[in-house]
Amino acid sequence: MTSILLVEDDPLVRRGLQLALGRHGHEVRTAATGEDGLRELRSAAPDLVVLDLMLPGMHGFEVCHRIRTAGEIPVIILTARGDDVDVVGGLEAGADDYVVKPARPSVLDARIRAVLRRSTGVSEGVRVHRDLRIDTRGLTVSLRGEAVALTPTELRLLLTLSRAPGRVFSRRQLLEEVWEHDYLGDSRLVDNCVQRLRAKVEDDPAAPAYVQTVRGFGYRFGPL
Repeated sequence: MTSILLVEDDPLVRRGLQLALGRHGHEVRTAATGEDGLRELRSAAPDLVVLDLMLPGMHGFEVCHRIRTAGEIPVIILTARGDDVDVVGGLEAGADDYVVKPARPSVLDARIRAVLRRSTGVSEGVRVHRDLRIDTRGLTVSLRGEAVALTPTELRLLLTLSRAPGRVFSRRQLLEEVWEHDYLGDSRLVDNCVQRLRAKVEDDPAAPAYVQTVRGFGYRFGPL
């Protein structure tokens, strides 16, 4: 059973989602504020956090940033509107995906399962690209021998791009393969995840050697 921490200040929404996600097979703990959510996180780490952005006291952006700083637990943000300020702010804080409220439980459940699947799977072995080593069975990454901590989404993106060095992946292809969105979703998910990945694996994120932009088309993994 998947352990979910739901941080939502509206008691009706919080209880409704807790019951609905429970019916989908998740074990759901709840918190009404960002501060309470972080305390719950420290007491017992969940498999994933569902985080409302508009919280009393500590804003959801700050909560997301602290979760990401503390570890690699996946985060899905809930936003009352799909405008750029909420979505981009949440993604830049480290969120793996977002759902616009009112969140249909079936949609939220599908996003939860998709995010968690990104950290699983077996591939062919070890890929070595210059100073970057990617163990696709152990799901670990190291740069010049030093371990690189990636979120499940960042790891899935790196695995997808690195399986075919030089091949250009469009944003739509990456949304379908990494986020498992079967529609033309929001390309900001891809762009923000690329930025976070570059910050971790590139010596100079402004001149990337590994995760390269092909302007007007998408992204590719730098040739060997």
